[in-house]
Amino acid sequence: MFAIKNFHFDVDLSLVFGKNKKVPLVQLDGMEINVPPKGERPVLNSASPQKDRADPKEKTSVVIEEVLINDATLVILPRDPSRIPLSFDIHRLRLESAGKDIAMNYDAELTNPKPPGLIHSQGTFGPWAADGPGDTPLEGGYTFENADLSVFHGIAGILNSHGQFEGTLDTIRARGQASVADFRLKSAGNPVPLTTSFEVQVDGTNGNTILSPVTATLGSTHFTTSGAVIKREKKARRSISLDVTMRDGNLRDLLSLGVKGQPSMEGRVSMTTKIDIPPLTGPVKEKLLLDGRFELSQSRFLKSSIQDQIDSLSRRGQGKPGKKEIDEVVSNMTGTFKLEDQVITFRSLFFNVPGAAVQLAGDYDLDADRLDFHGALALQAKVSQTMTGWKRWVLKPVDPLFAKNGAGTFLHIKVEGSSQSPKFGLDRGGKKDAEATIGGIPRNGSAAQQ
Repeated sequence: MFAIKNFHFDVDLSLVFGKNKKVPLVQLDGMEINVPPKGERPVLNSASPQKDRADPKEKTSVVIEEVLINDATLVILPRDPSRIPLSFDIHRLRLESAGKDIAMNYDAELTNPKPPGLIHSQGTFGPWAADGPGDTPLEGGYTFENADLSVFHGIAGILNSHGQFEGTLDTIRARGQASVADFRLKSAGNPVPLTTSFEVQVDGTNGNTILSPVTATLGSTHFTTSGAVIKREKKARRSISLDVTMRDGNLRDLLSLGVKGQPSMEGRVSMTTKIDIPPLTGPVKEKLLLDGRFELSQSRFLKSSIQDQIDSLSRRGQGKPGKKEIDEVVSNMTGTFKLEDQVITFRSLFFNVPGAAVQLAGDYDLDADRLDFHGALALQAKVSQTMTGWKRWVLKPVDPLFAKNGAGTFLHIKVEGSSQSPKFGLDRGGKKDAEATIGGIPRNGSAAQQ
């Protein structure tokens, strides 16, 4: 259970033969403490149990007033011997005793291996539970400074955190705040400030961490998350399972974090999703699993060419293709999605602007940058009203052929190609279910009210 490379102690010889012995100082270098799981811990005070019970007043005590520990390691052994033990490297630890069977005050500095950073903690430890070291209580506060997140796949930034904790070596409950002023994804490289306020419970026997609802702010966007970071059976790495809720976020914040260059859209976003990341053996993007829904409101494209197309769609949908005053229209979008093996499957994707609505379903292959969507387009205007000049009169006879489901114009469409160069076209093999899901366009010209 214990290994010590070197130790040194100071003692007043006049106190050696007294009933209550005091040792002013003990210094330990290269100490290693191995804490076995419950049920496998030796009973350390059972040499003469009958004497202890019969005559407790005869027991002598030793009080160590100060302990200095340098370059120590605390190893908590898992219940399953096939799992990797949980190890803590302690750079410096100072303990002060307040008396026998009373918790000791401590001051500790730890160099965290991953992410690398300095931890400073102060609090109380003990009294030591000899029969079950994992039951030894501890509590205190900590600061974690200048932790470099770039050692992980996919992310970067400098983490700073502070908080309080309490519990035992086996089960620790912690609460605090953390911030990364320059949080970024390596794939995009755009820094966005991230702050969190959290409560967690850590199982000291295996390192499993349960997250109570954690509140976070990314840029100006608030969201909450809960879940767990778990080490599965016989796995060397941990898996992550989270539930994320975002009520009213800033779309710019998310796009700034996720894409290179400047954001292409602005607006508000709400989202609920499950996030699962199995034990990683490669890049995060190859393992990331998402399942949820989202809603964009009051969104506008910042690239003029795309926004021009949206404005044109709204003009034609309202039957006013030449009215240039219809400009900078806002759009709304809702959808349900699932991400697996770098493919996003949209079970439903609904997009609308005043006068027009689009219902799609399909896949987007992130790795190949390939779109494959099929659905329907509904316009408030009749097909002839989407044109100007002589075309408007020529198409009037065919208006009844395209009117359907309360829409002036109803078309089966498809979107293929890439995200950089999408190709829109008629889908002659369109399915009937698209007709049932998209519905009609309100006569007042505002599809956003649908």
